[in-house]
Amino acid sequence: MNHRQTCLFAEKNHFCVILLCLTLVMISLTSSLVSAVPVYKISIPEKVTVSQDTIKLGNIAEIEGTDHSLIQHLEDIVIGQTPLPGHCRTIHEDYVKLRIKQNGIDLSHIDLHIAETITVTRSCLEIPKEKIEKIVLAFIYGQLPWEKDRVTVKTVHVSSEAILPQGEVTYRVVPQKEMDFLRTIPLCVFFKVNGELAKKVWATVKLEVLTEVIATKRPLRRCQLITEDDIHLQTVDLTKVQSDVLTNPQEVLGKRTKRPISGNVLLTSDHIELPPMVRRGDVVLILAESDGLKITALGQVSKRGCRGDRIRVVNLDSKKAVYARIVDSNTVEVDF
Repeated sequence: MNHRQTCLFAEKNHFCVILLCLTLVMISLTSSLVSAVPVYKISIPEKVTVSQDTIKLGNIAEIEGTDHSLIQHLEDIVIGQTPLPGHCRTIHEDYVKLRIKQNGIDLSHIDLHIAETITVTRSCLEIPKEKIEKIVLAFIYGQLPWEKDRVTVKTVHVSSEAILPQGEVTYRVVPQKEMDFLRTIPLCVFFKVNGELAKKVWATVKLEVLTEVIATKRPLRRCQLITEDDIHLQTVDLTKVQSDVLTNPQEVLGKRTKRPISGNVLLTSDHIELPPMVRRGDVVLILAESDGLKITALGQVSKRGCRGDRIRVVNLDSKKAVYARIVDSNTVEVDF
């Protein structure tokens, strides 16, 4: 090999060495760049359950990576609204990818393992009708004006079960009007979760109330004074009789009938009245008394009346009329 050939061979070897070094440098730089780009893994199964009002990526996905701030950003991405408690909705893979891209994330840096369709179910707490019935009856029994053993629940109707979000549940039973226990009772049960109204359930209750009432033993004539021999006690369901039926014999004895009454009739306040203590034309003592001063005069009654009634009385001396309260069959009193 001559000198010229030797020089050419040396130059060629030198060029190969330089090319090899450059290749190694490029490979090293490429490896460094690839290792510098973080790779994250997002996995979402076909079925997930959530409890929040809003579906975030962190609620439905498992996210792996090294940059905690980026992971937090990924977890906070809002995918959509959750369905009602106990219901579900379907989310497609492409929509999840779109939401990630809309939040400034390059999908080329993400290793995605997402089901083609994702079913998201909202967790719930279900309160069945039977439980709501017990809530309603506990309220009714706490409000009864009679002893509990006299009352039988005939029907309880609850409109629906209560499907509620997860959380701290409280409830309140509210009558829809002033409760008349002798008729169908409408109620509403308000359910709150964490202090927020979550559900209203309607209910109705019908009772049977057994009690003793006053009934006539035999026919009574008009204006007849009622004695113990004229009445007896009879057990009935209060929900099936008039609301003003009388239950205490003391409400009847000593009073008189307003009109003729047949036998075995349940007496009401409309059947009886106090017998008048004075009648029109009766002469009574008019009494006016105040601070040690007492004035009396004779007067004539203008109309009949019972104890406590205020009636017109004419002073027989002055011929002036005054209004006085009946004290007894012989005395009326004027406010003075």
